[in-house]
Parts: sequence; C-alpha cells; structure tokens
Amino acid sequence: MLDAIWMAAAAVAVFALAGLVKGVVGLGLPTVSMALLALFMPPAQAAALLLLPSLVSNVMQIRPTGMLRPLLARLGWMQLGIVLGTLGGMVCWGGVGSLPAARMALGLALVVYALWGLWGPSLQLPLAHQAWLGLVAGTVTGVITALTGVFVVPAVAFLQSLGLARPALMQAMGLCFTVSTLALGAGMLWLGQGQMGSGSLAWLLSALMLIPALAGMRWGEALREKLSPAVFKKILMLSLLVLGIYMGLER
Repeated sequence: MLDAIWMAAAAVAVFALAGLVKGVVGLGLPTVSMALLALFMPPAQAAALLLLPSLVSNVMQIRPTGMLRPLLARLGWMQLGIVLGTLGGMVCWGGVGSLPAARMALGLALVVYALWGLWGPSLQLPLAHQAWLGLVAGTVTGVITALTGVFVVPAVAFLQSLGLARPALMQAMGLCFTVSTLALGAGMLWLGQGQMGSGSLAWLLSALMLIPALAGMRWGEALREKLSPAVFKKILMLSLLVLGIYMGLER
C-alpha cells in the first residue's frame, strides 16, 4: 500500500515538473516524464500514463487553429512518416519497452536531443527537399517513439531547420507531438499494452495525471514571463544530458 502511495505521489510530481518545462519552453513533457517515470516503473506503464497529458497539452499547443491548414500542407509527409514509423516499429518490436535495450535507447535519445539543443548548428533546409526529408525524419521519429515512448528526436531538430517563426515552430511541434501521441496510443491499444490492471484503469490514471500536468503548464507559462527561455532551456538540456548518460550506462 505504501509503495503504491509513494509511486502515485512521485508520478504527480513528475507530471507537474514536466508540465512546468513544457509551459516554459514549449516541449519536454513526454521527454521529462518518460525519463523520470522510467526510473521507478516499466516503460510501457509510463507510456500509458503519459497518453492523455501529452495529447491534451499538445492539442492546446496547436492553437490558433486558423493557421493549421497551411502547416499541415507543409508537414503532411512528416506526419505520415510518424504514423508509419510508430505503428511499424511497435509491430516489429512488440511495443514500448519490449526490447531489453529499450532503456539504453531512451538514454541515447535523451543524449542526442540534449546535445542538439546545446550545440547543434542552425541549419535551414531548402524548400525543395523539405517534403521527402520530412518523411524520413517523421519515420525515424516514429521508430524511436515505438521503442522508447519519446518522440522529440529527430522531429524537433528537423522542425528547427525549416526557418519557422517562433509561433509557427511552437504550433508545428504541437502538431507533430499530437500525431505521435495518437499513433502511440493506437499502437498500444492494438497490442493491448500498458493496461494497469484493466484498460479503463489505465485511462483513469492517465486522466488524473492531467491535473498536475496542466497545473505545471500554467506555472511554466507564468514563469516564462519572468525567466529567459534560453537560459531555462540550457539548464533543461544539461539535466537531460546527465540523465540520458545515466540511463544509457546503467545495467
């Protein structure tokens, strides 16, 4: 009983922190929550808890919807790649965390993401190549999602290379993260993965995690007005780098 209470309290704290990060920098809720939850629960169970908080927070990030149609036209091939990569990867591997190396792969994904955030060059892809490279980036992102439950690598790096204005970049990340969450949820439902006792219980627990996640987002948005996002993001990336190295080297 005490173990269950401790785990629930830890999960609430993780989602509040992850929501805070997303509120400040516009991303990081799935990355932070998966990384920290995986320290004390199986990756599949962590991914199941993440589904609704990730989906709702990302849908909120897509606003305003009036600009969504041109963004979809530009990033449509990338979204297709995300869906195909996620579902195909889950079919091949049997779902999130099914491979023994999944934890190490999650650590590697965090390290790559953090290194890019800290020192990655500012590249801008030619418009003529953005469609097919988007399909490739989306497929790779989907495969990594299927393996680890994290869907920021290499999606964010690709989006940053498109030369989008900050509001459009925030909306594009919300779009990609929403599609990734839906694809991951569909794959887990198809495989019957991540059910903690029963499917309804899994969804109930995921819905409860919306409360700390959305509260954290509100706090993060308020903090963003007082704190430099660049400084906060650098601290975040350094923290993820250390955590990724730890998870990658742990036996």
